[in-house]
Amino acid sequence: MHPRKVNGRVVLVCTSCGFVKDPSGATMKITERRERDERSEIAVVDPDVAAKTMPRVKATCPRCGNNEAYWWMVQTRRGDEAPTRFYRCTKCNYTWREYE
Repeated sequence: MHPRKVNGRVVLVCTSCGFVKDPSGATMKITERRERDERSEIAVVDPDVAAKTMPRVKATCPRCGNNEAYWWMVQTRRGDEAPTRFYRCTKCNYTWREYE
């Protein structure tokens, strides 16, 4: 049942049969049912495949000393704080982070 205005009053109307219920004086609980779709699913991406499309930057790898890394940013803390920058070495795939 969905709330609708009929003759200036809010009533509940059944979307299937059109039954009208006046809820005056009644305690109500509103719930919503959502259907899942493909856009709401979390995509898991293989890091080796995704890295080929990531931007590169000059950064020294703390593990192997390579001078090039992929980078991306993630908001790991509160929204009013700076995001965390992640790096992944193009040679050894070591991943490290930098806080701003």
